[in-house]
Amino acid sequence: MADEMNQKQEEEQPIPLLTPHQMGRFQLSHRIVLAPLTRMRSYENVPQPHDVLYYSQRATNGGLLIAEATGVSDTAQGFPHTPGIWTKEQVEAWKPIVHAVHLKGGIFFCQIWHVGRVSNYGLQPNGQAPISSTDKPISSTDSYQHSPPRRLKTEEIPHIVNDFKLAAINAIEAGFDGVEIHGAHGYLIDQFLKDQVNDRTDEYGGSLENRCRFALEIVDAISNAVGGDRVGIRLSPFANYCDSGDSNPQALGLYMAEALNNYGLAYCHMVEPRMKTIGEKFHCDDSLLPMRNAFKGTFIAAGGYDREEGNKVVAENRVDLVAFGRLFLANPDLPKRFELNSPLNKYNRETFYSPDPVVGYTDYPFLETDS
Repeated sequence: MADEMNQKQEEEQPIPLLTPHQMGRFQLSHRIVLAPLTRMRSYENVPQPHDVLYYSQRATNGGLLIAEATGVSDTAQGFPHTPGIWTKEQVEAWKPIVHAVHLKGGIFFCQIWHVGRVSNYGLQPNGQAPISSTDKPISSTDSYQHSPPRRLKTEEIPHIVNDFKLAAINAIEAGFDGVEIHGAHGYLIDQFLKDQVNDRTDEYGGSLENRCRFALEIVDAISNAVGGDRVGIRLSPFANYCDSGDSNPQALGLYMAEALNNYGLAYCHMVEPRMKTIGEKFHCDDSLLPMRNAFKGTFIAAGGYDREEGNKVVAENRVDLVAFGRLFLANPDLPKRFELNSPLNKYNRETFYSPDPVVGYTDYPFLETDS
């Protein structure tokens, strides 16, 4: 009898991931976030009508979605068919996508990025060299050929900060609720943050404070333009994507978490230390907890979470929200599946970056329900 009562009590306990959370001005109904996922289906850098279905499929009333990384300028591109938000055409193309998410009650942030040296001559205007904090090329080989970058001159850096600001203004014009600054995964901002890449001798290089200057100038410019409560930032201090490692990631993460408190941001979104490289988890003794404790706003963590672990970290107050990538990609109704503890669709890695407008994009099945 006692066992039955205990089981009943357990069943009646709220599922931590499905409890509400106040993220600044936004009232979220649950804590399951669509992570920003590069999908490479925006032909010629313009969002497409098929994106309307993809994002609205994953929208829930009071759920937070973060759009795929979206270029801030014509020098920001590093992969084919990634969206941008620097032209009028792109802004107009985003509007029906954002509208569809809002019709379902979703909160929608646009992740804005510049890839920096993670690019090649063929993707740059006039075939020029990609820009970066450095002129060191990426040594690691992958399926994309990276061209040697050009080191930004000190006087050019304010122009790049301005590109981010204008992109944020454009995102709000397109109807987005806010923007997430992509400061992770070896792209341009990360190339300034990390001491294994940044070899500058001006005020943007050397000390930790100097290396963080570019990121914080972008945060400041965007916060002033659209309001800090519409701004989040994604950071991956522990990761080494595209040769972007740091000798003291704990200090870097903590410095940024504390500095960000000056801007009243909607959230700070960090990638788990175990995600050293793309896609795979490693055992790791490092923790995001010091950064979580230092940052005063909503804290989002991403990096290989499943239902059980996501519930655990929320219940233990280690995070406020959990971003899910591959699971949400393959399960458009992920919050419902987590609620019912239903089986999950398996994702197909082969179709992650296919340009197909349907296959591996909008064709993952929903749960069969009586409704």
